[in-house]
Order: sequence, then C-alpha cells, then structure tokens
Amino acid sequence: MAQQTSKGITYPESSDHTRLWEHLQTLATGADAIVIGSVDIQRFDASGTWTKPAGALLVDVFAVGGGGGGGAVPDTSSSQAAAAGGGGGGGYARRILSASSVGATVSVTVGGGGAGGTGSGATANDGAAGGSSSFGSHCAASGGNGGSAGVASSTTQAISGGTPGGGTTGDILLSGSDGGNGVVLSGAPAFTGTGGAAAVMGRQRRGPAVTASAAGGTGGYAPGGGGGGAVGGTSAGNAQPGGAGGVGTVIVITYKA
Repeated sequence: MAQQTSKGITYPESSDHTRLWEHLQTLATGADAIVIGSVDIQRFDASGTWTKPAGALLVDVFAVGGGGGGGAVPDTSSSQAAAAGGGGGGGYARRILSASSVGATVSVTVGGGGAGGTGSGATANDGAAGGSSSFGSHCAASGGNGGSAGVASSTTQAISGGTPGGGTTGDILLSGSDGGNGVVLSGAPAFTGTGGAAAVMGRQRRGPAVTASAAGGTGGYAPGGGGGGAVGGTSAGNAQPGGAGGVGTVIVITYKA
C-alpha cells in the first residue's frame, strides 16, 4: 500500500508489486503537485477583495499603512514665522501563509493617507492620522500619525512631527519613520516638517523650502509616506494647510503549483 511523506509526496512500500516506471511516475506526480511552478502578483492601492488563484501553495502578503498628514500654520504678522510638523510614515507588516490556511476570498483594506491640517486666521490644526491596511485577519499595519500644527511666533520654537505607524499583525513587523519637526529660529522658519517615510517601501515628502508662507506640498508619496508640514513666512502671511499623507498598499504574492 502506497504511503505519503508529511509534505504529500506518494511513494511505494517494499511489498508493492508495481513496475519500476510506475513507482517513478507516482513519485514525480506527487512532487509536481507541491513544487512551485508559477507566481501570481496582485497589488491593491484601494480596498477590495482578493480571490485565491487555482493551484495556490503559499501566499506572501505585504501591508503598508497610510501616511499621516502634515500640520497647518496660522496667519503670521510681519514679525512672526511658523513651521508645522510633517506626518509620520505608515507601518509595515509581512506574513507568509500556507494557501490551505487562507479562504477562497479575503477582504483587503487599504489605509488612506491622513488629511493635511487646515488653517484659518489664528487657528491651525494638526494633520490627521493615516488609515490601517490589512489582509483579512492575517496581516495588518497601522497608519502614521499627523504632524502638529505650527504656531505664529517671533521667537525660537520647535513643533513635533507625527509619530509613525507600525506593523500590528504578521511575521515581520516594522514601524515607519517619524515626521520631521518644524523649527523656527529667532522668528524665521529654519525647518519645515518633512513627512516621514513608510518603512521599507515609502519615501518622505519635504516641506516647502521657502521663507514665505506656503502649503505643505502636494502630499506624501505612496505607499505610506507622510505629508509635509506647512510654513508661515517672515512677512505677513495667510494660514496654510499641511500636505496629505500617501495612501497605503497591500501586495499579495501567490506561489502556485
């Protein structure tokens, strides 16, 4: 009576009376069913549903959370400046699963980038946190936090960038990068907050490299980069918004027989 190894390869017993070539054919057929023959790659930049491909053996999942938004700045007078913090980068998670442990379909959630902070008059708001990304209950990473709003000042100050997200479920869990701090020295903006880069995959978005009032850039780089902080210039300027964080992603690589 034929036997099987723990990985599913069939082999004959010494008492079997099958011809040698039939033994070899059985062995080759059993091995062929568990040897990787092709790869299916699906990237989700928006939430959706993953469907398990036919012949799936292993499922390798990468998740990156959305980046946090950069902080805004308020109006500044001719003797003031302001510099907001950048958003934190989204976290990163990776998990490798046997295909048999994954359902026929899996819900995929992709975390959006956090909105940049808004400002009006003397009021300025922090950036919003990015959303979490996940592959069902198997793999997940949280979004980065928003950068702090700048404060109109004629003296030196430092405004903190957002803290990063982290991997929350998976085999490999990594955090993103901190958002850069906004710094004013003696009433002039020395640094505007850069957005933090997401762990492994994302890139940071610089805040504006100007001394006049300016918004926090065009948004963080995907996947998961934080948005840049806004700047309030040394001459009288209007309130400016922070840059939005970059959207996260989920990448699913399926190794098939």
